[in-house]
Amino acid sequence: MRRTDTEGHGPVRYGPPAPEPGLPVPPELSEVLAAAANSAEGEPPGGGPRLREAAAGYWWRRGLHTRSDQVVAAAGPQQLLFAIIGAHHGDVLMPRPCPAWWTPQARLLGRPAYHVPTPAECGGVPDPYALLETIRRVRTEGGRPGLLLLSVADDPTATVPPPETVREACEAAIGEGLHIISDETWRDTLHRPAGTVLLSPAEMCPDDVTVVGDLAGGFLPSSWPVAMARFPATAPGAAHRASTLDVLTALGALVAEPLAAAATHALGEPAALTAHRERAVALHAAVAGALHRTVLSRGVLSRPPQAGRHLYADLGPLRRRLAENGVADSMELEEYLTARLGTPAPGGHRFGDELGALRTRLATAPLLGATAQERQESLTSPAPLELPHVATALSMLGTAFDELR
Repeated sequence: MRRTDTEGHGPVRYGPPAPEPGLPVPPELSEVLAAAANSAEGEPPGGGPRLREAAAGYWWRRGLHTRSDQVVAAAGPQQLLFAIIGAHHGDVLMPRPCPAWWTPQARLLGRPAYHVPTPAECGGVPDPYALLETIRRVRTEGGRPGLLLLSVADDPTATVPPPETVREACEAAIGEGLHIISDETWRDTLHRPAGTVLLSPAEMCPDDVTVVGDLAGGFLPSSWPVAMARFPATAPGAAHRASTLDVLTALGALVAEPLAAAATHALGEPAALTAHRERAVALHAAVAGALHRTVLSRGVLSRPPQAGRHLYADLGPLRRRLAENGVADSMELEEYLTARLGTPAPGGHRFGDELGALRTRLATAPLLGATAQERQESLTSPAPLELPHVATALSMLGTAFDELR
């Protein structure tokens, strides 16, 4: 590993992957993949018609009217974001903290990337006033702010920003001439879907927002890389889509035919796969809630998780005891917790957070069981927190934090 400064003037190497589901692949999805495995035909750049139509239908059902010619698919979110940033001009702004895979894409393109603090109540979007101040400062220093990345269901904080916060941040960015890239990977993993309002920036600013999503968030295993983007239905949107396709073609970031078949099927949201996703989301929500209660009772700070398969913990209140164990920053915290918990606990520096802050992302998947049988039992149980392997895993994690009090 290597350190970076607060503006990220070099990517953190070997960044952590997004939180895994840790659950068996639904048989229906495996069968679709297997049936397409003998295909000798490759998907065209940006995805074939069936995949793009399925993606358009997915967004249409979520209130974003979309045509297939607005859609681009790629073999993973990193390549897709790289291509989209490359299709636009200007420096890149993003919230602090942000997904670990965002900053490296800007860096690889030689673009300055600036992290903007988030509001106290949520992550995923920058504080509107801090955003305007950062834009002013960057311009004063000779920079050219051109893009704002944000997330309405956030990794790493697992929060969903209130609609008014999203609206204010978007209005501030668009008023300053920035284009918005909205990462909506985790929008289908809301812990309380009936009680949480998720607003896509594309709903209120359709001409100024490109939506991206990694299907590993709620539809495919993370080892089946497929990501998609929705471009505005405008002449500039069509031009940026064409430029994005050029970059993806040059990279060879094409979706494999079997994966395209699986993604097309999953995006159609058949009843069995939808039921599986809802059970998985409910399981991770229950475990995330228990994990949140466990760390809070040990003096750790954390916003209540609202989406995804993780939470973001601040061990600042335990700084003195951590210092006695040789932990003074988030890199050392990552090494300490990973060794102590026996599972990756990436530090906040991975997500653009301050190195001196003692923050970490904790995932729920390692708590679901050590074997495929235990994880399947966790998925099907009406009371997963009462299962011995889940209860034991939570107890062991609590014991590790007890030692720091």
